[in-house]
Amino acid sequence: MVNPTRKDWSTRVDEAFWAYRTTYKTPLGMSPFNLDYGKQRHLPVEIEHKAFWAIKKLNMDWVTASHIKLLELNEMVEFQVQAHENDKFYKEKTKRWHDKRIVP
Repeated sequence: MVNPTRKDWSTRVDEAFWAYRTTYKTPLGMSPFNLDYGKQRHLPVEIEHKAFWAIKKLNMDWVTASHIKLLELNEMVEFQVQAHENDKFYKEKTKRWHDKRIVP
C-alpha cells in the first residue's frame, strides 16, 4: 500500500489502524472495535443511513432512548467479560498445546 520510497506511510496510518481494530481476533473471540464499543463496525454511510431512518421512523422518544442506551452499556460490559473469558481459554489451550510438545 505504501510507495516504494516509503515516504507516504503517514497518510496510511489511519487506514492501517482501522483495519487492525476491525479485524476479528481469535484470542478475544471478537474484534477490538467490538470490545471497545460493544457493537460491530459499520461504515459511515451505513451509520448515516441508519440514523436518518431511526429519526424518521421512531420520532426519537428520549426516555426510551435512554433506557436502550443503558441496556447497551450493560451489554458492553458483558462483551468485555466474554472477551476476557475467551482470552483465558485461548491461553490455556495454547499452553496445553505447548506443554505437550516439550520433551522431558
